[in-house]
Amino acid sequence: MSWLKRLAVLAFAVGLALAALSWWWSRPVAVLAFEPRVASAADALVERGAYLARAGNCMACHTARGGEPYAGGRGIETPFGAVFAGNLTPDPATGLGRWSREDFWRALHHGQSRDGRLLYPAFPYTNTTLVSRADADALFAYLQSLPPVMQATPAHQVAWPFNTQLALGAWRSLYFSPGLFEADPAQSEAWNRGAYLVKGLGHCSACHTARNALGATNDALDLAGGLIPLQNWYAPSLTDPAEAGVSHWSIEDVVRLLKTGVTDDTTVASSKRAWVSGPMGEVVQGSTQHLSEPDLRAMAVFLKALPVSQNTVSTAWVQTHQHGLSSAKMLQGQALYEKHCAQCHGDQGQGKAGSYPTLSLNRAVNMHTTANLVQMLLYGGYSPATEGNPRPYGMPPYVLVLKDSEVAAVLTYVRNSWGNQAPDVSEVEVNRHRNTQGQ
Repeated sequence: MSWLKRLAVLAFAVGLALAALSWWWSRPVAVLAFEPRVASAADALVERGAYLARAGNCMACHTARGGEPYAGGRGIETPFGAVFAGNLTPDPATGLGRWSREDFWRALHHGQSRDGRLLYPAFPYTNTTLVSRADADALFAYLQSLPPVMQATPAHQVAWPFNTQLALGAWRSLYFSPGLFEADPAQSEAWNRGAYLVKGLGHCSACHTARNALGATNDALDLAGGLIPLQNWYAPSLTDPAEAGVSHWSIEDVVRLLKTGVTDDTTVASSKRAWVSGPMGEVVQGSTQHLSEPDLRAMAVFLKALPVSQNTVSTAWVQTHQHGLSSAKMLQGQALYEKHCAQCHGDQGQGKAGSYPTLSLNRAVNMHTTANLVQMLLYGGYSPATEGNPRPYGMPPYVLVLKDSEVAAVLTYVRNSWGNQAPDVSEVEVNRHRNTQGQ
């Protein structure tokens, strides 16, 4: 080939390369790659379900200690034996991977599993039956979006005959009938929203209502307080102002307690100061602190409007209580308080706002039921860490420091000092709580 032809071929190749480079730099790929993604209706449904799962505090029961979220395996102790929470992740072998929306709705609304088995009421379907179908579908969409975890649920350890479908069927015929939440037209929109959350997803009555010998709650005593079986924590009455009733609180105070776990500062009257701990601390930690302001206000509206009742058990002692408390026991209690308690709670039980609870005129101190006081003194505890209270101070345990008689003495002293007036605490009472501690 002559040098002229070679030069022509080279020129053509260079031109072709330049044209290719020009196309490369002008192509629209880069622009398309950075276009924002538009959220779909499915995304919104999953996000709504995630919020509802927090409102129901589902992860608390359906996550074993140290386990994967929602993978189940946590044992729920009942007077009839241990019931283990199921795997809610979409694993097809051990979770909800083969479930449909209808299957999930049947579990929430009817208390029946995918295969038709009746579920134990440790799963609070007596409350979740009130959940709307739309909310149930959103919850299911969220659970289906979770990473699947293969983890089989341990076999329940419920004693015969309570472990039979026949017994569960009999229980249901006595204490359960499916139903949806019906708004009360005589009440405000906020009240109805609060009632829906408290009675349904929030399942507050599961703890705050006493149970009979067969583990059923009494509607006539709804939210009137009850001892949580085998946990030795008392969920105080939400209708009695002397316990945990909030009829005399402002909406803002109720919202603050549900949002942060505390209302103990200098701007709050002593009768309205509160710190949550124990099981309620877990509820605030995992659930209510994450709820929206409108939903928290709706719950406050409903709780404030509950019919005010008085726990006759907690006040009957006033009529017969003699002002003859053992002076020796009071002196012993005072000495123990000054040694172990005054540094934090103050010489006059005044506490320290934002750090240590006030004991003077404290409703939890004066309640007839002493279970929570004994629990806190023996085993300690913390308020939940929340955005509004990120570094809560804790109560150290004294289970290895104080004998039963000393616990009884210091609590008797606290319950009858600085304006407090409550029955004394017996050594037998402390021993019972110590030996059946179920945290």
